[in-house]
Amino acid sequence: MVARSVDGEMRGARERLVETLREKGIRDLAVLRAFEKTPRHAFVPTGLRHRAYEDSPLPIGNGQTISQPWVHARYLELLELTGRERVLEVGTGSGYQTVLLAHLVEQVFSIERIPALLQQAREAVQLAGVRNVSFLLGDGSVGWREYAPYDAILVGAGAPAVPQPLVDQLAEGGRLLVPVGARDEQRLVLARRKGDVVETREIAPVRFVPLLGSHGWSDGDGP
Repeated sequence: MVARSVDGEMRGARERLVETLREKGIRDLAVLRAFEKTPRHAFVPTGLRHRAYEDSPLPIGNGQTISQPWVHARYLELLELTGRERVLEVGTGSGYQTVLLAHLVEQVFSIERIPALLQQAREAVQLAGVRNVSFLLGDGSVGWREYAPYDAILVGAGAPAVPQPLVDQLAEGGRLLVPVGARDEQRLVLARRKGDVVETREIAPVRFVPLLGSHGWSDGDGP
């Protein structure tokens, strides 16, 4: 009853967030509906729940953040999802984007390298009631080859270059979104496979936590 009461109190804030996203240019109705369905307050630390529906990033512990909702929305809109995709998410984080994706595609495969975050996300995703998500604890920069190829791959951390294993795991026509650049500032890159050719274009400047892994940054790398 308590959880239901909290969700009811937050519903108005969630509707205002959706309206904010619409005002900022998000036009994909399926993406907006996914935000209407997904309780962001369930994916942030209890002490920050009063800020859950601000259009801003928030810390979730372990040096990680939950991205600004507009960034999630733009990511999802750029992928032009139809509902039939198999999608790989690199960086489960809080699990919020995982649930947004679950409302938009057929199957989500999500990788997280931090055990505590993965456990929290797994529990939050389960409470959100979605059942089309599989999780893996590991190095997201190498992807999840067992279930490849993927129609879309989203990377929620900044890489020094586009990780080749992720490109290799794209299906024909598949799209890869990844921030590429320095540890503290990147450009969002959209790659698309067309036969043996992978076309890339830069979308916008972004700022994400670094992607750590064998095809990302190492803990000892400088800025």
